[in-house]
Amino acid sequence: MKKPDAWHLARRAEDIAPFHVMELLAKAKQLEAMGETIIHMEVGEPDFPTASPIIRAGQEALAQGYTGYSPALGLPALREAIAGHYRRRYEVDVDPSRIIVTCGASGALQLVLGVLVDIGDEVLMTDPGYPCNRHFVRLFEGHGRNVAVHRDTRYQLTAEILRAHWTRSTVAALVASPANPTGTIIDEEELEAMIEYARRQKGFLIVDEIYHGLVYGKQARTALAFSDEVFVINSFSKYFGMTGWRLGWIVAPPAYVRMLEKLQQNIFICAPTPAQHAALAAFTPEAEAIFEKRRETFGQRKDFLLPALRELGFDIPVTPEGAFYLYANCERLGIDSMELSRRLLKEAGVAITPGIDFGSFGASQHVRFAYTTSLEQLHEGVERIARFLGQD
Repeated sequence: MKKPDAWHLARRAEDIAPFHVMELLAKAKQLEAMGETIIHMEVGEPDFPTASPIIRAGQEALAQGYTGYSPALGLPALREAIAGHYRRRYEVDVDPSRIIVTCGASGALQLVLGVLVDIGDEVLMTDPGYPCNRHFVRLFEGHGRNVAVHRDTRYQLTAEILRAHWTRSTVAALVASPANPTGTIIDEEELEAMIEYARRQKGFLIVDEIYHGLVYGKQARTALAFSDEVFVINSFSKYFGMTGWRLGWIVAPPAYVRMLEKLQQNIFICAPTPAQHAALAAFTPEAEAIFEKRRETFGQRKDFLLPALRELGFDIPVTPEGAFYLYANCERLGIDSMELSRRLLKEAGVAITPGIDFGSFGASQHVRFAYTTSLEQLHEGVERIARFLGQD
């Protein structure tokens, strides 16, 4: 039967680009179904299960019948726990009243953009960067303006870049530290300078801190250490390993909490209640010990994969300090990044992400490797790539 036509489709829906890596992932699944063994280095999801203290807390919440709506801003106990997390880890006092528990970091970003972006407003962001960000801006009829960033700024925006690109239409700049796909961290002085510049323009810096905790060799400082007039987004998905629970949070300037609450009431009602009860256990010493052990494991994987890829001819000029990604230039190999991704999957059984998923600047020369699989699998993946390149 012929698929019926879409009688009417909003222009924004047509403007949303697909994740190209999903096509590769679908192909990888097909190959696995045929008996092939695939080394997955394309998935930006921790390969560890949710920590046992969180699982137990979630099971207990379900058993006790905590399955109804929570307050729109989130469980008071969880907001208090998040505030305690900032005190312990960052020595920063955050009033729990400024914390909004959300349906993941994606839900958090939608709420923040919903209170900031009007039709035609502009939000500055990095290219390369997480691709959904510009689509979230488009959802509110704004314009996500990608700004090409280079190795000399560690693929991050700076106050100087903001000064060069901020226009009358700009209402905010969105940064991530550590960043996806590059894993780089914004220097403290630069972060503070960007917050101050945006404030002087009567705009905001939105800081994605979802990879905080997954930092190696140094401690990342939260943007909240520098100002209350900044939107900080975090998530229980990465460091806390709760991807499928769909839970995150916003720390907002006090004047914006009520507006965010109203949007939450109307769009999401609240974050999942059982997940919120489970997340209370994420801040226990037992759970934090598990998270730190996993962080060490990610660090060991990075310490293997980074020099191994450089040895194979990938150019990684900036050593990442966080997250679990390596953003590699493949130009020396003489193969376009999309073609390289397709051929590695087909001929070597290794799945990676092409640069086109993260923007347009240098996209055809870059690929992303995620070290979200075991060290044993990473060794096997490197060996397969070496054979593919004729370097075995």
